[in-house]
Amino acid sequence: MKNEFTKTVELLLTKDRRLVLFLGDIGVYGFRNSLRKYPTRVFNIGILEQSMIGVAAGFSLSGYIPVIHTIAPFLVERALEQIKDDFGYQNLSGNLVTVGASYDYSALGCTHHCPGDVGIMSNVPNSQIVVPGNARDLNIIFRQIYTKGLNYFRLSEKSNTEDVKVSFGKANIIKKGKLATIISVGPTLSDVIEATRDLDVTILYYTTIQPFDIKTLSENLKNNKIVTIEPYYEGVIASKIIERMGYLGFSIKTIGVPHEFMRHYGKVSQLDEYCGLDIKSIHQEIERFLGK
Repeated sequence: MKNEFTKTVELLLTKDRRLVLFLGDIGVYGFRNSLRKYPTRVFNIGILEQSMIGVAAGFSLSGYIPVIHTIAPFLVERALEQIKDDFGYQNLSGNLVTVGASYDYSALGCTHHCPGDVGIMSNVPNSQIVVPGNARDLNIIFRQIYTKGLNYFRLSEKSNTEDVKVSFGKANIIKKGKLATIISVGPTLSDVIEATRDLDVTILYYTTIQPFDIKTLSENLKNNKIVTIEPYYEGVIASKIIERMGYLGFSIKTIGVPHEFMRHYGKVSQLDEYCGLDIKSIHQEIERFLGK
């Protein structure tokens, strides 16, 4: 996804003179050509995330379209006050694009983990949150919405192999079944498909978390059972479902990163197992929820 992000932004820089790019000392080598070619529109601000948000907001006020890029915890958590005040409160347009969440930098520990980013950005009024599942998803949705709104794009090292025709704000129906409705978010789709291969369930694929497509869910609610599989702190989608649909007799099972500090080190796949986000664990949790 990082390579696709670089390609997409570099192409848009040549076509849209309003686009400006701010780097927080991340992705500098990838954008080396753009830094040289567009010195007045591509900037490496350095490890000054709060200042980077403030400068980008100034450009937005001047009619430019900022893209701000660095590691998730350094942007979403460290610069939250500036995101809230400079962009959210003033209703400015901009694009926050991060890497590293939830624990792609698994061996670097808690300082480089950020499973709370989607929940945090959900609390910034009028923000739009996109969790692409692969490079194609990112390219399509970024082009659709980069010119308007406060957009948060969460890039992952993990990618789905499925080629889904995604669109901003819309869920995709991947599979239809009778026992439950499974909501797969972003890069969890390939694992969810494999984990439910022998289960008679409906699978909905979400790349847009905010605004949340409640219509597709309500039209495909099966057996009054919902399972959400999220690659960040679990429960973000459940709160949106309850808020929009109320308590209508359905039950929800949330699968995601547990609300605790990741004190374990190792590969991403090992932390997936610890969090219950590997194929085997997802299968077992869904079977238990279905009473099998």
